[in-house]
Amino acid sequence: MRLSALLELLEMIAPTALAEPWDNVGLLAGDPAQVVRKVMLTIDYTREVAEEAAAGGSDVVISYHPPIFDALKRITAGSLIYDAIRRGVAIYSPHTALDIAEGGTNDMLADAIGLAERRPLRMMAATASQCKLVVFVPPDAADKLATALFAAGAGRIGNYSCCSFRSPGTGTFFGQTRSNPAVGRAGQLERVDELRLETVVSKDRIEAVVRALRSVHPYEEPAFDLVELAAPPAGRGQGRIGVLPAPIERAEVFARIKRELGVRHLLISGPATGPIARAAACAGSCGDLINDALGGGAELYLTGEVRHHDALRAAQCGMTVVCTLHSNSERAVLGRVRRRIREAIPEIEAVQSERDRDPFEMV
Repeated sequence: MRLSALLELLEMIAPTALAEPWDNVGLLAGDPAQVVRKVMLTIDYTREVAEEAAAGGSDVVISYHPPIFDALKRITAGSLIYDAIRRGVAIYSPHTALDIAEGGTNDMLADAIGLAERRPLRMMAATASQCKLVVFVPPDAADKLATALFAAGAGRIGNYSCCSFRSPGTGTFFGQTRSNPAVGRAGQLERVDELRLETVVSKDRIEAVVRALRSVHPYEEPAFDLVELAAPPAGRGQGRIGVLPAPIERAEVFARIKRELGVRHLLISGPATGPIARAAACAGSCGDLINDALGGGAELYLTGEVRHHDALRAAQCGMTVVCTLHSNSERAVLGRVRRRIREAIPEIEAVQSERDRDPFEMV
């Protein structure tokens, strides 16, 4: 089986477009054309995990946290990345894309609490992917220009192509001494009938569309505008907040979290007794979302770790903060990803690392 088939599945599970802008997700090392037979899943690609992968014959390591995060200036012998490349081991990271994705890390935490109704704790910022192109053209040249723009990739909205709008108006210009106007004469103010032609252009097609516009437009200096369009809300975001089917005692919630995440200990700040009906969760280090949880009326907030003063503030507001340690809030999602790989591509053996663990241990 080619790595490319696994990459397609991973993109379906956790679309890389969902990742936070600061993150580094996707294929970090490897060749999509390489043949793979075994994949190992881990939270961190440590030396112990690398040795385990080598001993077990894994061709691919899915490392939740990206082992390549900041820019690398050199890759030399002895480093984990050098060793992986030398042995032909591909490395893939889903990180925040998996957190945000439906059924991903944060939904796993919401399930651990038992939330029946949920929504993102903080919505993703809308990212514009399209621009509106507005160009002014003589009426008799509009069809030829529009055809060229559409051929270059403009005018596509969903399942429709060649989308545009035209409105008539009057254009004015004064050609300077060295100008060579297509209509009228230089050295005098001209008024001409024009059409305002509007269409949409995806950002990856802007260069080609503008090139087509300049090559076909009859004017020496065509006037046009490119206006970035705001993206509609995606309905996706970090964390989860929701309600329980019925109020439940905190002690019972604590027990459920430990059972579902496979941990023996929890760090608790704030009220430790009494029932809750509304809760929130966010995987990893999510102290910066405490205000979102408080603003959403959460009585309990489950995460990996928070800062001391964030925990104090939440407790003073009457909200229980439950910390598992950072990677313990994420590790259980690996089993979900492994099952989806096994179901979709049974030819690839998928295993979870036995040597991957949080760097901190309760003693």
